[in-house]
Amino acid sequence: MKLHDRVFLLLGGSGGIGRALIEPLRAAGAQVIVASRRPGQLSLPEGVKTAQLDLAADDLDAQLESLSEGWPDIDGVIHCAGQNQFGALASLSVEDLDAQIAVNLRSAMLVGRHFAQRFASAGKGDLVFVGSTFGSIGYPGYTAYCATKFGLRGFTEALRRELADTPVQVLHVAPRATATSMNPEAVNEMNRALGNTMDDPAAVAGQILAAMRQDRPRRLLGWPEKLFAVINGVLPKVVDRALKKQLPVIRKFM
Repeated sequence: MKLHDRVFLLLGGSGGIGRALIEPLRAAGAQVIVASRRPGQLSLPEGVKTAQLDLAADDLDAQLESLSEGWPDIDGVIHCAGQNQFGALASLSVEDLDAQIAVNLRSAMLVGRHFAQRFASAGKGDLVFVGSTFGSIGYPGYTAYCATKFGLRGFTEALRRELADTPVQVLHVAPRATATSMNPEAVNEMNRALGNTMDDPAAVAGQILAAMRQDRPRRLLGWPEKLFAVINGVLPKVVDRALKKQLPVIRKFM
């Protein structure tokens, strides 16, 4: 995938991995438009454009139409937005569940639906979705998050195959635990207690761009997480036993 002279719409660019993607994209010669619910409140590098978009809104489809009309040069989208609420399922409110489904999965489907049609008609365009290792491994305390990330992985796989006879590329990159502000301190403490590695957002951003340059349709980041994902798909009972041993520690932080 070429990055030079491209116009990328970046969703989730206000912090974490998304924010870390901005400068590498610009260094590669791309123009970046960061979409946000409150673009006027963003503090971004000079030259980065902003657009208004509420990924959790009921009228997201109409907002996408409006944004697309205002930015006809967009020829790539990076969906890096996400919400997470760590805790036992019983402790999550209906609002918590709805928010994760809306941002993590519904918005990705609507973004894909809108831009796949536009890019196919234009004869070019790329869709990049940032998922999670938890889209391949169900993990205690992340029931809703895992459900949305499993869904995102399935959506991108099906969309990629649906568009296989078009010029539109669909990529799915799945980082492991990353040190972002989305993680409450309890999650950071849990990861330290379990010895889980948390990657720096800049390092993850670099791997996402590498996957884009190499046209890698699927990329799972981190070791041994890659191995666990494969084992989980073939021998899930092995992962069941491993996570059962961790459960007493995990429950302390739920």
